[in-house]
Amino acid sequence: MANVNTAVIYYSSGGTNYQLAQWAAEGAKQAGSEVKLLKVAETAPQSAIDSNPAWKANHDATQHIPEASMADLEWADAIIFSMPTRFGNMPVQMKQFLDLTGGLWFHGKLANKVVSAMASAQNPHGGQEETILSLYTSMYHWGAIVAAPGYTDPSLFAAGGNPYGTSVTVGQDGKMIEDVKEAVLHQAKRTATVAGWVKAGLGKQ
Repeated sequence: MANVNTAVIYYSSGGTNYQLAQWAAEGAKQAGSEVKLLKVAETAPQSAIDSNPAWKANHDATQHIPEASMADLEWADAIIFSMPTRFGNMPVQMKQFLDLTGGLWFHGKLANKVVSAMASAQNPHGGQEETILSLYTSMYHWGAIVAAPGYTDPSLFAAGGNPYGTSVTVGQDGKMIEDVKEAVLHQAKRTATVAGWVKAGLGKQ
């Protein structure tokens, strides 16, 4: 596989998507990729964070994770996103990050990036699929190549069978209900592998 750079970019309030992102980083590394684990900037006021113990605990525990930048997007051949759903859409923190990419898009720096996405919600039908698709809409504007997992591995069925990207339900106790680790690992490996194919093909042009 061509030398592939993978950026795993997430937003997490309670910690679920931080865990998904860590598994994705692990999977991309297993595929031989160089990996950056990155979070998008928090836009919520500190008072809101402090009012929710789980949110505050995750916020404090992830201070060491670098914030994603435009330079990280330019560096990456593959990008894996992970985020919770907000009323069937991506959270504003992720949307703000994407809205900052206009300069890179204008100069064609986002075309042919290989991307994939994951999501979480508190209910089995709480908008996970639509959240992933809402992010993919932006990726089509980039000219990116979406590497959805489809049904390319048995682990995806065990994880709930979301063909657009691994998704998980989070119980009232804050714990994931489905066992999705293997599906995340597969999705990340697949994304990095496809990016390798694309990078190798572009190099022959």
